[in-house]
Amino acid sequence: MARLLAILIFLIFSSLIVLSSQSKSPAASFKPNKLVLPVYKDKATNLFTTNIHKRTPSLQFPFVLNLNGKFLWVTCDRKYLSSTYQAPYCHSSQCAKASTTPSASCFSCSSHARPGCHNNTCGLMTVNPVTHQNSMGELAQDVLSIQSTKGSNPGQFVSVPRFLFACASSSLLSKGLPRNVRGVAGLGHAPISLPTQLASHFGFAPKFALCLPSSTSNNGVVFFGDGPYFMRPGNTDVSRSLTYTPLIISQSGKYHVSVTQIRINNKVVPVNTALLNLNKQGRGGTKISTTKPYTILEHSIFQSVTTYFANELSNYKVPRVKAVAPFGLCFDSRKLSNTRLGPKVPNIDLVLKNQKVKWTIPGANSMVQAGPGVTCLAFVDGGVNKHSASMIIGAHQLQDNLLQFDLARSMLGFSSSLLLRGTSCSNFNFTATTTPYME
Repeated sequence: MARLLAILIFLIFSSLIVLSSQSKSPAASFKPNKLVLPVYKDKATNLFTTNIHKRTPSLQFPFVLNLNGKFLWVTCDRKYLSSTYQAPYCHSSQCAKASTTPSASCFSCSSHARPGCHNNTCGLMTVNPVTHQNSMGELAQDVLSIQSTKGSNPGQFVSVPRFLFACASSSLLSKGLPRNVRGVAGLGHAPISLPTQLASHFGFAPKFALCLPSSTSNNGVVFFGDGPYFMRPGNTDVSRSLTYTPLIISQSGKYHVSVTQIRINNKVVPVNTALLNLNKQGRGGTKISTTKPYTILEHSIFQSVTTYFANELSNYKVPRVKAVAPFGLCFDSRKLSNTRLGPKVPNIDLVLKNQKVKWTIPGANSMVQAGPGVTCLAFVDGGVNKHSASMIIGAHQLQDNLLQFDLARSMLGFSSSLLLRGTSCSNFNFTATTTPYME
């Protein structure tokens, strides 16, 4: 009897040890509700990149961030080595999820089989977002690892075992992109974009927040999932500073907002506001972009904004100087005072949903040092192009602004400049380091 009791106690104890070890397994128990990636500004191109872990064994590679990109694409013809790479067959469920068109969904490869080159696989059109050069790529799936967070600093790595992406030709990297990148990470409103797949796999709301750095020496951050998002100093939850406006998705899947007025120094700039909103044909409107370095304005809007801005700044006794391309309005830097919000110039307000909802652009985002002693209004003349957006809010105007894209509710949360709150996009605490693991 004593022996039987001893055996029973041993079995119970062993079971408890097994259960305890299973409960401590990260892959078995940990389901994050928020993820995080660093964001870097490239000095040569003014584009923004991030580092993503892919493949088996896991390796880190830099990618250009494209806010309106539909998926992640990688150059696979440069020694792509991974034991977990797969190429879904044509007409598979993965192919349907990627929404490839029937005419381009199947293709064959004349070279020997390798990642990016298989027969009877799905095809996706991969595009360089700067030069618009494109090529057909193979739909693929492989492990992607990313760090979790509770909002204040990075936590442990988690993995998506079968993350869908496109294999592209390395020729797409030849012009316009930072020299060291391996592809482009799309954050767009699309079935296999980075935020959509991460939200679907981990079960949180399809929502991400972008915070671009203004310096090439300090990194910014992108969060996947809802707030809080904490920044130093004081561990401030910057998600509490967000103002919301409807997020409009164009027919081509691009992110737009509705601008009702442009104000300079609290005075309304006379522009054709109909141009600032998407028409029924999907033209015009105000698009947000991370691959355009500066805000681009349709010609008539550009003329009105620069004329009005110059008139307002004349009250500050700042002389104009010869313009430096690609800008059309420049000033003597020596006559501009500096503040914590950048050069002391009139604020530019984009009035959105109503008179009380406005995106304020201070000097740090409206002005740029274009040369020795020359500071220019960081807006570019886009000419008369009836087939593109009338205003494209560029990356310089997004820097040190927190933008939250709520894809489920079609809402955009924006903070205006975080400098107003004594912090910046470079103040997320990237300190924790852990090892990737497979699910």
